[in-house]
Amino acid sequence: MDFKEFLELYVQIGKFKLTVADILAAILILAVAKVSIWFLNQVMLGRYFRRKQVDLGRQAALRQFLGYIIWVLAVFAILETFGISSMIWASSAALLVGIGLGLQDTFKDLISGIVILVEGTVEVGDIVELDGTVARVNEIGLRTSKMETRDRVSILVPNSKLVVDKVTNWSHNESPTRFNIMVGVAYGSDLKLVGNLLIQAAKKHPKVLKDPVPLVQFKNFGDSSLEFELLFFTEEFFRIENVKSDIRLTIDRLFRENKVQVPFPQRDLWLRNPEVLR
Repeated sequence: MDFKEFLELYVQIGKFKLTVADILAAILILAVAKVSIWFLNQVMLGRYFRRKQVDLGRQAALRQFLGYIIWVLAVFAILETFGISSMIWASSAALLVGIGLGLQDTFKDLISGIVILVEGTVEVGDIVELDGTVARVNEIGLRTSKMETRDRVSILVPNSKLVVDKVTNWSHNESPTRFNIMVGVAYGSDLKLVGNLLIQAAKKHPKVLKDPVPLVQFKNFGDSSLEFELLFFTEEFFRIENVKSDIRLTIDRLFRENKVQVPFPQRDLWLRNPEVLR
């Protein structure tokens, strides 16, 4: 038996006839796909990532996505080699439509993952706020992203929410962000002293920036208090509530030391006929 006759040997599986040549072609396609993925990751993408300084999360997601594409193309090429691709598509068209409708959210998340990779709107290590939750991005996948909240709880967020929903990315701010603390003091207080104490409390915290300097605004005459707003700048986004808590503690201590009162709601009760109660 010569080599040509060996390649023509076949195995009958139902209506399909697989020759040795088809099997060898399938093995060759898989080998080419494997080598292509290695070359793409180690040579082409490696150079691109180093030149563009792409973060590790986007590198892993992009490598994974391109690997999926190559493997899918390899599978289609093998089915075409076996001569069964057209029959599979024709017989399973209705099934594929049903699968597509059932997985439309998954496809939306996959496309959103690609958009995130291309645009770079969210990167690993970014501090984002989504639906009122502040979290740090630890990993970006093709379908979901892994985040860690302030309570150190890991959550999985579909990529479509990072693309479609309103997301605040604190890490994209090129300048420090301004935060505020509302404070009320009793009527009759020394307003100049109150302003100085509030600024002093802000400057004492190591996370509050010296430039721009903290600022105090007299906001309103409230029902029971004079309302002040302390404005300060900081680069601490993830633990900002801890910073605010420390500043409030300092404000309370300074107010006590300087006899500045923080009022509580008060109401005057007037009786129309007090003699009736007697």
